[in-house]
Amino acid sequence: MALGGNPIFNGKNFRGATQAPPVPQAPYGASYGQGPYGQQPYGQAPYGQQGWGTQPQSMTDEQLRQMYSQPSAGPADTGRMTFDDVIMKTAACLGAVLVGAAITLTVGLSLASMLMIVGALGGFVLALVNTFKKQPSPALILAYAALEGLFLGGLTRILDTQYPGVGLQAVIGTLSVFAVTLLLFKSGKVRATPKAMRFFMIALAGYALFSVVNLVMMLTGVTNEPFGLRSGIVGVLIGLLAIGLAAFSLVMDFTSIEEGVRNGAPQRFSWTAAFGLTVTLVWLYVEIIRLLAILRGDD
Repeated sequence: MALGGNPIFNGKNFRGATQAPPVPQAPYGASYGQGPYGQQPYGQAPYGQQGWGTQPQSMTDEQLRQMYSQPSAGPADTGRMTFDDVIMKTAACLGAVLVGAAITLTVGLSLASMLMIVGALGGFVLALVNTFKKQPSPALILAYAALEGLFLGGLTRILDTQYPGVGLQAVIGTLSVFAVTLLLFKSGKVRATPKAMRFFMIALAGYALFSVVNLVMMLTGVTNEPFGLRSGIVGVLIGLLAIGLAAFSLVMDFTSIEEGVRNGAPQRFSWTAAFGLTVTLVWLYVEIIRLLAILRGDD
């Protein structure tokens, strides 16, 4: 899945995948199937034993017909990742996000603010841990989702208090961007091409630098605006850019998942795919609700 380009999937080489056994090689100077030094040829039964490929005496013709008429094993039967696996595990992650958000939306405002900070810091740490782990850990991924739920719930509660209804609008906006991006990807109109990837990485680096500078200016009191430099028309433009970057990150997630399924990635890496989608959806929601708050604040 590293082919998709999402940093979440980098370094995941699907270790542990089984390979077909090597084809037996004949000894030097002997024809294939002939044993060396007078040994029994390959596939020939020694000492009266049943030869390789000979019909077992205990199986009837009817049993053999039933055996060969059975459907071939699918990806799920052979322990390979499927789209259904990714959907189910992504649903589990989003369920954990909803549980965490429900906690901060129902407790007192002061406690919700504290839980929001815990969720933001804990989610950031677990995001790094899960990103750099070679093998996915379902427990750590679900813990990350729950912590992000605490953060999103607290953020939504604070902004929704100042701008009523902004939380519901952000949820609808996130689902809409996800649905449109998925439809465009399935139709082939949007793809993670090398050229688009280069533009994405440059834009993402610039956005990250701007975010760090903005955060430092807010913490040091250089700017007193609620969102720092992200106010007015500049804030709207930066917000639209960030939403575009998050949407393209979804395209890279879809590409990574598609490559993983096509290449027969082990089933456990469906947790990696679910984690990548959860990270992107959390980022998309934060950008949308912040943009909506900026627009409402300028009214």
